[in-house]
Amino acid sequence: MTRRWSLAVLVFALASGSLGAQQVPKGQMPALGRPTESGDQVPLFDFDTYFLGKWTFEWSMPETPLGPAGDYSGTTTFTKLDGRFYEAVTEGKGPAGPFKVRELIGYHKENKTLARQITDSRGLSRLEFGPVGGDLGGIYNLLYESAPFTVGGKTIRVKNTLRLMSPLSYRVASSISVDGGPFTNLGNPWWRKNP
Repeated sequence: MTRRWSLAVLVFALASGSLGAQQVPKGQMPALGRPTESGDQVPLFDFDTYFLGKWTFEWSMPETPLGPAGDYSGTTTFTKLDGRFYEAVTEGKGPAGPFKVRELIGYHKENKTLARQITDSRGLSRLEFGPVGGDLGGIYNLLYESAPFTVGGKTIRVKNTLRLMSPLSYRVASSISVDGGPFTNLGNPWWRKNP
């Protein structure tokens, strides 16, 4: 019995030590030491802390003028360029083969706004902009809406809502409008941060 107990304590100590050595990401809401109150200010979103680094993604996309239906996957790497500017480079593969997407992102923290110029190796390019919203629970939403752009003779608009629920993953609610029609679901991909 004592030997089993000693072995259990040793296993627990080793597991605790390895967990303590790992860097566990933290949310952006500061620990107030009390319940939140209606007058508490939501902290400004810290793009550097959240996004910088490499992420993997998975996306099941329907057939649209942007590409064939099927599963898309790959990586996105965010880097800081200078001041308010960032670059995101996505390397992925889908039903039509490999592709590469470059995003030039501008974030005006004090105005809570973002803009991004997207250039896609599949011959697509667009500008998106929108606000950054947040709540006292530390959950942030980035709401991008594109200017109209043309693909294969069709006028396209895209909306993307990035839901930053955790420091390790975010989900995108993406929708598309073709030739002024209603916005329809373009998929709900996940991005997960690489360790």
